[in-house]
Amino acid sequence: MEIIYFIFQQMMFFSIPLLIVALGGMFSERSGVVNIALEGIMVAGAFSSIYFINRVQGAMSGQGLLLLAILVALGSGLLYSFLHAYAAISLKSNQTISGTALNMIAPAASIYLARTTLPNGIQQIQFVNTFRIEKVPVLGDIPVLGPLLFQNCYITTYLGLIILAASAFVLYKTRFGLRLRACGEHPQAADSVGINVYKIRYAGVLISGALAGLGGLVYVIPTSTNFNATVSGYGFLALAVLIFGQWKPLRIFVAAFFFGLMKTVAASYSGIPVLKDLGIPSDIYKMIPYIATMVVLAFTSRRSQAPRASGVPYDKGAR
Repeated sequence: MEIIYFIFQQMMFFSIPLLIVALGGMFSERSGVVNIALEGIMVAGAFSSIYFINRVQGAMSGQGLLLLAILVALGSGLLYSFLHAYAAISLKSNQTISGTALNMIAPAASIYLARTTLPNGIQQIQFVNTFRIEKVPVLGDIPVLGPLLFQNCYITTYLGLIILAASAFVLYKTRFGLRLRACGEHPQAADSVGINVYKIRYAGVLISGALAGLGGLVYVIPTSTNFNATVSGYGFLALAVLIFGQWKPLRIFVAAFFFGLMKTVAASYSGIPVLKDLGIPSDIYKMIPYIATMVVLAFTSRRSQAPRASGVPYDKGAR
């Protein structure tokens, strides 16, 4: 059972950031704006929040500091995604080029800012991980579920599940969700009934940015004690999760945990006796998540149906 607990906990560490970022991408694309800048926004969110922790951890620590860092990650991701929203919606520029530019800017800007503001000109931002919860009172003592969900955990895990539930509710049970889906399917029809397509698309992209920025922090905290201007391609992997999940919250949840399991095998195979004893080179294990991505997309891409107006700049004068 210890091995099962270990695998499940590691899978949660890798799956939750994928889930959060893919849900963010869902809001953007459901509104009609393709957001391939998720990788860059994750880097921006991770940089700002980890930098904040680095600067403040001498004065405070624990869950309070993590909650403040979450707010910083949300805010920085939202602000950075505004650049993509302005280019894609107001300027009607090519959304792929805009997203690619943001992906290229974020790591370079993170390295520059770290080297110019940190002592000795280093680019790695160090932090002390004081955020792990050894055992949640009462809940941690529940048989089976306790060791799986409420021991050696982070509050970001529960936050990810809350975001999943909130996303499904907003998308399917609220007026905003209905308008968001309408703008991604047929913006002219939405405009004809008085919906401001530009505002709805801005909202979708900004929500996407806030969640992607949060995903950057959620990815770094359980898996490292420093940030070096990279999230290891997780933003692009989140795009694969989004496509595999058919732009629907519950399917995205399943896809995120599948890819999280693949990532767990790649990163923690040495802690799983069965895999360790196979004698397979470590490089093979590291390739597993990306091979799985290509295989899954090859078999599912034909059936994928993106929102019809996704990627198409809205022209109010066109009918």
